[in-house]
Amino acid sequence: MLTAVMLVMILPAAYSLNYRPSQRYEMSGDLGIYFTNVDAVVEKVRQGLHDHSEKITVTYNSHYDNMEKIPEIVRLLVDHALEETDDPTEGDYIYHQYGGYEYSYKYSQSDGIYRYTIEIVPEYYTYLNQEEEVDDRINKLIDSFDFGILTSDYEKVRTIYSYVYDNVSYDDVHKNNSGHRLKNTAYGALFYGRAVCQGYAVLMYRLLRECGINSRIITGTAVYEDKEEFHAWNIAEIDGKYYNIDITWDDQSGTEDYFLKCDENFSSHIRDEKYATEDFYNEYPMADRDYERKN
Repeated sequence: MLTAVMLVMILPAAYSLNYRPSQRYEMSGDLGIYFTNVDAVVEKVRQGLHDHSEKITVTYNSHYDNMEKIPEIVRLLVDHALEETDDPTEGDYIYHQYGGYEYSYKYSQSDGIYRYTIEIVPEYYTYLNQEEEVDDRINKLIDSFDFGILTSDYEKVRTIYSYVYDNVSYDDVHKNNSGHRLKNTAYGALFYGRAVCQGYAVLMYRLLRECGINSRIITGTAVYEDKEEFHAWNIAEIDGKYYNIDITWDDQSGTEDYFLKCDENFSSHIRDEKYATEDFYNEYPMADRDYERKN
């Protein structure tokens, strides 16, 4: 007996070297129930997102009817594919430059076995050729920075911050145009010299990570000119502690008031819950005071 079902669902936007560390993906609703090769399946989804694949296909067999579990399976696969790795073109780099995904599935049944095929169709803010242009520009920029083995982490962060500060402007023209996705990207920041907070943060993240500085993109809300709105900024690691950097606000105000700040002195910024958990702070410990350069 053969049965086939197709389901299509649009999920909202989730508002990135080739080394990939070996990891075990243990999670609530254990994907190991469905996949004997969880790592390989997650890696396939990650590679597909990295390569801007139009469609990512995943298959598995089950002794049970899993149709109502498919949405959760897809969500977990994508969530884990977007986790941080040692690759600067993955993790937050992908997460903040894609607008979610659609998916469909079909299955057949015979001899008590359900055979499922899931197709994930991501939405990207850039084209693959644009990302290739970004790669080339990033490599040239890093060469121009001329960092050496004696260059300190602070000097790297300062150089990258100064480059973005001097070469990117806030995109007032497109800030309210939801259809203009390049404002949220490193491509828009690098090639048009304009971005909104997300684009600033993505470019900072990519440059910092490429230069060996641990960084994350933090999202949340911020109060600017008496308005509370969605906002994105960076944290960067120097000497084992993390500091806040809001280059968007600094660039708009012509100051450096939000460069390498501790949480206590980073006013008007409220992290989204997932970046404010005890586990997150344990993994990315914040400094107790603003960075002070050592002579």
